Amino acid sequence: IADEYRRLIGSLASGVVQRREDRNVYLDIGRTLGLLPALEQSPLDTYSVGRRFKILILAIEETSRGPMIILSRSHPKFLEKLFELEVPEISAGSVLVKGVSREAGSRSKIAVSSKQVGVDPIGSLVGQKGIRVQTVINELSGEKIDIIEWSSDSAKFIANAMSPAKVSDVRILDPNRKYALVEVVEDQFSLAIGKHGQNVRL
Repeated sequence: IADEYRRLIGSLASGVVQRREDRNVYLDIGRTLGLLPALEQSPLDTYSVGRRFKILILAIEETSRGPMIILSRSHPKFLEKLFELEVPEISAGSVLVKGVSREAGSRSKIAVSSKQVGVDPIGSLVGQKGIRVQTVINELSGEKIDIIEWSSDSAKFIANAMSPAKVSDVRILDPNRKYALVEVVEDQFSLAIGKHGQNVRL
C-alpha cells in the first residue's frame, strides 16, 4: 500500500476524517489511513469526524509502526493542484503555473502565464463569473487568492505581485541577492505592505 501511495506523492486525493489525536487528524484515503499533521492543516478548516476533504499526498514517512502517509492542506502545491483540477487550460498545458506563495488559511498568490496566443491566463483561472476561483476558495474554506500574471522581467513581475496595490516604479538593486526597491504613491503604501506586512511578504 505504501508503494502504491509513494507513486501518488504530489497528487490530490480525497479523504474522510476518521479521528483526531491531539492536533493530528487521521483521514481514510481509500486503502489506508493518512496523517494530516497540525503543521499541514489550514486554520480555517474544521476537521469534524465524517467530513470529507481534498488533500495533497505529501510524503511517506517511516515510523516504528511502519510507513505513514503524510497529507497536507497547507502546502503551496495543494493550491496549484486544486486549480489544475478546475482549469482545463492548465491540464492542457496552454496555461502554466509559474509560482505559488501561500500563507495557509489567510492569503495566497498564484502566478500564471500563457503559452498560447489568445489565452488569458488570469481569466482562465478566474472562470466565467468567477466560478473556477470561487470553487477553489470554497475548498480552502474562504482563503483569499490573488491571481497574478507572471513575467520574465523581474521588475514587471514584482509590480504585478504587489497587487492589489498600484506600483509607480520597481528598481532591481541586486539581482544576485534578489533585492528590489518598490515605489508607490502615499495612498497605496499601506495596501502594498498589507495587513501585518502580508502583501509585501507574499
